Amino acid sequence: MAEVVRIVSLWIHPGQEVAFEAFEREAASIMAVHGGRIERAIRVRGAEGESPYEVHVVVFPNESAWESYRVAPKTQNLVQRRSLIIAKTSIMTGQNAGPY
Repeated sequence: MAEVVRIVSLWIHPGQEVAFEAFEREAASIMAVHGGRIERAIRVRGAEGESPYEVHVVVFPNESAWESYRVAPKTQNLVQRRSLIIAKTSIMTGQNAGPY
């Protein structure tokens, strides 16, 4: 089975930069339990309004590992705190390309 690649764009509530970083470290540790990782995190310059604060390339070994992470009790326990920090999320599915 091919790796599952998700491109995740994240908009945060104003003033939540420090809380966001702590939250993402915790989420990444839960991902690791399910074989996932944040392969790349890009902070968008001048991220205001339309632009996301950060864009992540998230990789899991397969679809079932991704789903396992999504429904895991530890992930679900973060939902309320997440809503206080993260205003909007966009998730796209991708695949590795190149090299170019």
